[in-house]
Amino acid sequence: MSVYQHTGQRARQMRVIPAEVLKRLYARSDAHGLAQTAAHAGLLLAGGWLVMATRGTWWVAPALLLQAVFVNALFAPMHEASHYNAFKTRWMNDALTFVSGAAILNNAGFYRPYHHAHHRYTQDPDRDPELVTSGTPRSWGQYLFRISSIPFLSIRARDLCLFPLGLRGDVTYIHETAWPQVHRWGRRLLALYAVLLVGSILLRTDVLLWTWLIPLLIGLPLLRLYLLSEHTLCPNSDDGFANTRTTLSNPVVRFLMWNLPYHAEHHLLPNIPFHLLPEAHRHLRPHLKHVAKGYVQVHGEIIRSFA
Repeated sequence: MSVYQHTGQRARQMRVIPAEVLKRLYARSDAHGLAQTAAHAGLLLAGGWLVMATRGTWWVAPALLLQAVFVNALFAPMHEASHYNAFKTRWMNDALTFVSGAAILNNAGFYRPYHHAHHRYTQDPDRDPELVTSGTPRSWGQYLFRISSIPFLSIRARDLCLFPLGLRGDVTYIHETAWPQVHRWGRRLLALYAVLLVGSILLRTDVLLWTWLIPLLIGLPLLRLYLLSEHTLCPNSDDGFANTRTTLSNPVVRFLMWNLPYHAEHHLLPNIPFHLLPEAHRHLRPHLKHVAKGYVQVHGEIIRSFA
């Protein structure tokens, strides 16, 4: 039996924000979503241009690193759109979550039910998919292995190979009704990759290799470091004020990650769209148990826990 107890505590905690304020905070916006999407797309185009312009020089290294950040930050719009919070219009969320997921090797049709299960069973070691598939690093070896992104790439290879064929692998933690979409989106994802590969061969271009795949692989460890900060060392309980960490960081990170660093706020109130999470933070901050100033601080705490 799981040690995780559903006491209704989270429902009570959600009520610390007045109902009239909460109603306003739940308002989704196509305008905000389009502006944020356009800004992120602009950074990707600028970063890609910089990579191509600096090839053959030493400047390509920092250009690739910068593009690596922009590409891997696409996790944020995939996440936001999987909650239908990026836009008010539903199909726009589906389009964004598919495209941004594809850019970081994710079948977003699988990520959506996976992530919703994570929300429902946050920090439940028996039912939270993030803990079931990855666990909590307890040593330097486990920590470095996670950051290497080898586990991530192994799981994504499973998704790419099995899901389009209607197979499930060893996945038992998403709802039965989600599988048709997982398989359907898996086939679409495979088709997209095939079109990109064939198109690149026919056009005899390596633009996608330099502006997408190489930066993606370079930046995967950075994304793993970011994601490790969200729940690691938080207690295994349904206490929404304690089982998730908010990391304030700086405005650049919050912009690139669509305000996802306000993660405890998001977990308590997952229907609040990204552009209103800062306001939610002002209401919830006095109640939160884990609020870090930055990611260096969080990883320092994680590393010290190995002793």
